Amino acid sequence: MFKKNGIEPLAQHVYLSSPTMHGEEFQYMKEAYDTNWMSTVGANINEVEKCASEKIGCNHAVALSSGTAALHMAIKLAGMDLYGQPEVGRGALEGKRVFCSDMTFAATVNPVVYEGGIPVFIDTECDTWNMDPVALDKAFEIYPEVKLVVVAHLYGTPGKVDEIQQVCEKHGAIIVEDAAESMGATYKGKQTGTFGKYNCISFNGNKIITGSSGGMLLTDSEDAANKVRKWSTQARENAAWYQHEEVGYNYRMSNVIAGVVRGQFPHLEEHIAQKKAIYERYKEGLKELPVSMNPYNEEKSVPNFWLSCLIVDKNAMCRQVRGEQDALYVAEAGKSCPTEILDAISLVNAEGRPIWKPMHMQPIYRMNGFVTRDGNGRAVTNAYIAGEREDVGMDIFSRGLCLPSDNKMTVEQQERIIEIIHRCFE
Repeated sequence: MFKKNGIEPLAQHVYLSSPTMHGEEFQYMKEAYDTNWMSTVGANINEVEKCASEKIGCNHAVALSSGTAALHMAIKLAGMDLYGQPEVGRGALEGKRVFCSDMTFAATVNPVVYEGGIPVFIDTECDTWNMDPVALDKAFEIYPEVKLVVVAHLYGTPGKVDEIQQVCEKHGAIIVEDAAESMGATYKGKQTGTFGKYNCISFNGNKIITGSSGGMLLTDSEDAANKVRKWSTQARENAAWYQHEEVGYNYRMSNVIAGVVRGQFPHLEEHIAQKKAIYERYKEGLKELPVSMNPYNEEKSVPNFWLSCLIVDKNAMCRQVRGEQDALYVAEAGKSCPTEILDAISLVNAEGRPIWKPMHMQPIYRMNGFVTRDGNGRAVTNAYIAGEREDVGMDIFSRGLCLPSDNKMTVEQQERIIEIIHRCFE
């Protein structure tokens, strides 16, 4: 069990990743207030769309109420490209299977269901903790009819973009890129959010830059951008009265939220540098322990280091059992586990969290397809439960955790957290 003797709680709570404000945000919000542009049009919206498209390197950015809304619109666009205009009351992917990243937040996957699609989950690879292109290729052998792949970049680390694109081109599939966590990260010098036909980023309260909420659809297609602007304002037609010919949504970003995002944009690189320093301090401070940090390909990618994560070596794991909402562990000298480490840092006023629980393990999606590089992932998962073998995502979830990564955390606070993790392995 974690030994707390001699360690005082941190005087101030250390968050996992909280908003960092600089002052310009308030000025742009006040401008919206003073000019009475408080709704879903205004100078702030125009400017953040311009900033996003210029920074990321796409032709068009559409400011929306959340990253999830942006992803929903991206998936709707892709579905209509592939299968045409749906009937009213039916989604653009009605009854169609869609390949999705398995280790991600549910927001990556739920919009597929909004549009009537059936997610099929692709296992994770060990090198970046993202979609495994070998498993993706295997999935096309099992489900050759699939034409849409939704790819996320976990915790700000780009996945194996080249390999995934090659597999999709081989099978004639469209990519939708969920770059909600990876804004500012690059792969071979190119920003994430540009590798799919339609892409999205997020400005949620804990992201690398924030608007408290908000997101962006990113595309090179002017026609697609205009469709999303229309859909996101309830699909109103160009008439003097309220005329509607298709289903719409209340998804547009407000000019007030856009003011916050506008004030954050100049600080993106600063935030990334701060997050990287946190990652490097953890890596150095924990190097003597049987753990490793979330990996990335240093030759091809530069993460935004949104969250620093660690994974405990297999032979250093104490016994740990997780139910649907609770977890137990048995303390063992020289060993630890995510549950013990998270409990320990919480006792001293710091916040971490488990790695995203893979989608194929979620109760809502347990009947959906799941593919590993060996084929039918459900058989692999059942064998893992029986103690015979494992899928990669389940293993990372079992042994991994997200560390406090707030860019306002002081060096002294981080050193205290590192000391606490050391004590867990005593």
